[in-house]
Amino acid sequence: MAHEKNHDYHILTPSAWPLLGAVGGFVMLFGAVLWMQGITPWMFWIGFVGVLYVMFGWWAEVVAESRIGDHTPVVRIGLRYGFILFIMSEVMFFAAWFWSFFKHAIYPMSDYAGTEYVQPEIYHVDAFHLPLINTLVLLLSGCAVTWAHHALVHGGPRKDLVNGLGIAVVLGVAFTFLQGYEYSYLLYQGWEFGGDKFFSNFFMATGFHGAHVIIGTIFLAVCWVRAMKGHFTAEKHVGFEAAAWYWHFVDVVWLFLFFAVYIWGVAQMPGAH
Repeated sequence: MAHEKNHDYHILTPSAWPLLGAVGGFVMLFGAVLWMQGITPWMFWIGFVGVLYVMFGWWAEVVAESRIGDHTPVVRIGLRYGFILFIMSEVMFFAAWFWSFFKHAIYPMSDYAGTEYVQPEIYHVDAFHLPLINTLVLLLSGCAVTWAHHALVHGGPRKDLVNGLGIAVVLGVAFTFLQGYEYSYLLYQGWEFGGDKFFSNFFMATGFHGAHVIIGTIFLAVCWVRAMKGHFTAEKHVGFEAAAWYWHFVDVVWLFLFFAVYIWGVAQMPGAH
């Protein structure tokens, strides 16, 4: 299936995917505004389905390009640099939430001039119970990804690559279910989405991380399917490499959340139970 190239670059053919992606993204975000205003949720879901369709179709073409030899060493370097820049943008995204969390924890201020900010009494979370379990689950999934990567790069058995990715996906799903259980329990204990700065920062930071875990789990699941089909080799595995980088980034962000929010942040709040 591979064809010979007389240059190191990939000349793209005209594609409708960028335009369709932009339209789908606009419809989804405009629909989110309508949904939050209580008008209708359907526009959001139509845009969301459109975005998913573009993602599937566009990335399927990228995989096909790789399979027929369009991803030369120069192209693969460009793909790696692009993904590194994407992760750097994600670092800045989470830095904003950490900044907000630390600012309001260290220098709490009231929204109303001349009044004193009163921290709410909260149900205190023991960081060394469920949050610690979730930390271990996520770190073990990172170990499984590293095992799979090592097996691929160093010519280990193909089953080690497949098994490592499969274990990582299962642990990623387990993390999501445990975090969902934690959220439901905290809401039962009186925590709330919004209302106070602490609650807003907690749920936005950990919630967005949870969304990244779901995305990373899907990323790894796609790599798992591709690994079973024999798409990756020791020399050509940019897709898997990107998934591994993304997953380790998710691991590191969670470690910062665990120490900053669960261990240090919750301890600053009054009303220990």
